[in-house]
Amino acid sequence: MGRTITKEEIAAFESEVFTGQICEIENPVDVTAAVRYLVNFNHLGFDTETRPAFRKGTSNEVSLIQLATNDSCFLFRLNKTGFSTPLIHLLSNPSILKIGLSLRDDFSSMMRRMKFAPDGFIDLQNLVKKYDIDDISLQKIYALLFGKKISKGQRLSNWDAELLTESQKKYAALDAWACLKIYEKLCSTKKFT
Repeated sequence: MGRTITKEEIAAFESEVFTGQICEIENPVDVTAAVRYLVNFNHLGFDTETRPAFRKGTSNEVSLIQLATNDSCFLFRLNKTGFSTPLIHLLSNPSILKIGLSLRDDFSSMMRRMKFAPDGFIDLQNLVKKYDIDDISLQKIYALLFGKKISKGQRLSNWDAELLTESQKKYAALDAWACLKIYEKLCSTKKFT
C-alpha cells in the first residue's frame, strides 16, 4: 500500500506561502513579453482557475492560466487578454514541460475558450503512483512531500473579477508553483516502481 495522509494530519502543518514575484498579465503586449521570458525554462508549474458555476449543468470558460518558475509566477488573465497566439504556442510546445495536476479538467476548461493541441504536459496524478504515493490531490501530495499545507480557501472565488485580490493572486501562484516543486522533489527521489 502506498503513502497517504489524512486531513487531520495536514491541518496540523504550517501553511506554505509563495514568496516569489507574481506578475499579473492583463494585456496582449504583456503576454508576448511573459512568454518570451518563460520559453527560457525547461519546466514550468501549471494551473488554471475558472469562475465557479453554482447552477447544475452550467460551466464557465477558464479565467486564469498560471505558469510558474522557481521564483516567479505569471497569471494570464484570459478574460482580459483572450487566448493569444504566443500563449498557445507555449502551451503547445513539447520541449517545455508544463507540470500540473488533474490536467484533463484544465484542458476541458481551456478548450471551451480556444481549440488547440496542448503538448509537453505532465500530470502529477499519473507520476506520483511511481513513487508509492496513493493520494492524488495537490494538497495531500504536497503535505506528504514537504510537511506543509496548501490552503484552498480561494478556490471558489470570482476569477473573472475586474481586480484580483492579493489572496487570489497568492493562492493562484502557489498552486502552479507547488506543482513545479512536487515535480522537482519527485525527480530527485528514487522511484518505487
